[in-house]
Amino acid sequence: MKRLYVEIVGKGPDLVMLHGWAMHSGIWGSIRDQLARHFRLHLVDLPGHGQSPMWESYSLEAIVNSVAEILPAESIVCGWSLGGQVALKLALSVPTQVSQLVLVATTPCFVKREDWQWGMDQSTLLLFMENLEHHYTQTLNRFFTLQVNGGCDMTHVLAQIRDHFFQYKQPDGHALRAGLQILLTTDLRGKLADISQPALLLHGENDVITHVDAAKWMHQQLPHAKLVGFPHCGHAPFLSHPNQFITSLYDL
Repeated sequence: MKRLYVEIVGKGPDLVMLHGWAMHSGIWGSIRDQLARHFRLHLVDLPGHGQSPMWESYSLEAIVNSVAEILPAESIVCGWSLGGQVALKLALSVPTQVSQLVLVATTPCFVKREDWQWGMDQSTLLLFMENLEHHYTQTLNRFFTLQVNGGCDMTHVLAQIRDHFFQYKQPDGHALRAGLQILLTTDLRGKLADISQPALLLHGENDVITHVDAAKWMHQQLPHAKLVGFPHCGHAPFLSHPNQFITSLYDL
C-alpha cells in the first residue's frame, strides 16, 4: 500500500487535518497559516484525492490504517465530515496515537435509518453515486452547493470551495464512489462510548448534509465532549466562520 501525501508545517502540538469527501488538504488553505502559528500541522490527502495515490482496496478500515502509519504519537486529530469518521475510527483503533479529537460537521451515521432520523436519505447518496458516472461535474457542483446551503455569505464560501477543489487534479472517480459507499454503510453510533479521548464538536447550526442534532447526540454519547455551534452556518464552518473556528482550536 502506497504512503499518503502529507504536508507538514508549523510548530507546536501535532494537529492532523483530515478533509471530507471529494476534497483534499488544500481545503484548509484559508486557515492554514494561522493554525501553523500554534500547531505542527499534518495536512493529509486521503487516498485518491489531492496528491495521494489511489488504491485497489478502498474501505474505511484501509484509510484508517494508512493514516495511522503517518500519525505522530499523541496527535490532535481534526476530521471534517467523512474525515471525522476516519478520526473516530482512529481514536478507537490506535488510542495511544490520538490525544484529542476535533470533529467538524461530522456524524456517526450519514444515512437515515429506522432508529436514526438525523441522516441524509439513502436515495440521495445513491443518486450521487449513479450521477458521478454520467454527470461528473454537475454532481460535484451540486455537492458543493449543498455544503454552503443554510450558511451566510454562500456565494463567497462556494467560491472558496471551488477554488480549493481545482487547486490539484480532480479526485479519482473510483475513490469518489468508494467514499460514497463508506458514507452509505458506516454506522459508528454503538462505539462512541468506547472513545476515551476528549472531543471538540464544531458544527454549523444550519448544516443540511450532517444535521446539527447528530452532533448534539454525539455530544451526549461521547464521555468527554464539548459542542460548539456556529450560527447561520452550513457544512464548512472553517470557511464561513474562520475566526470562530480558529479560536475554538486555540482553546484546546
